[in-house]
Amino acid sequence: MEKQSCIMCQKTKSLLECGHCHEPVCKYCAEIMPDDSFSFLAKIPTELSHSVYCGPCFNDKVATALNSYNKTLDQAKEIRIFDTNQGKQTRFIRRIEKPLQIENCADRNETVLRLAFLAAQAGFNALVDVEISSKKIRNEAYQTLEWSGRGVPVTLTPGQLRKEDIQDGN
Repeated sequence: MEKQSCIMCQKTKSLLECGHCHEPVCKYCAEIMPDDSFSFLAKIPTELSHSVYCGPCFNDKVATALNSYNKTLDQAKEIRIFDTNQGKQTRFIRRIEKPLQIENCADRNETVLRLAFLAAQAGFNALVDVEISSKKIRNEAYQTLEWSGRGVPVTLTPGQLRKEDIQDGN
């Protein structure tokens, strides 16, 4: 029986298996992805769902997807959010698209960020009529909140908002 060795450095200690090509790789050469690395994607592709990659597979398959995911996440953090009670600021904005919906989130901030991520992924730069709600989940003596939200994605141009609305912020 032949001993397996790392495909990168040829060491035989602490071998893991690449999730994509199934080759042995040592823990020093392996690219280990956290479980939540693509958590905002609606459906994670199978080549991105593994936790251990060898160097070539990571560079070929995962690195570009991870960079575009992080870029979209940065865009999501810059999206303008207008709640339903801010109708005065958004009354002249056309709501053409169907509302985006998110359910089963841990907290309010995660719900807003997930909505913003979906809007950024679709190429929008603002969300209007955003409604965030929570529901109590009781399990005997332990209770928690389950958050859900919806919002209409729009593309804002600088001329669509009045000057005093921009100064007030979100």
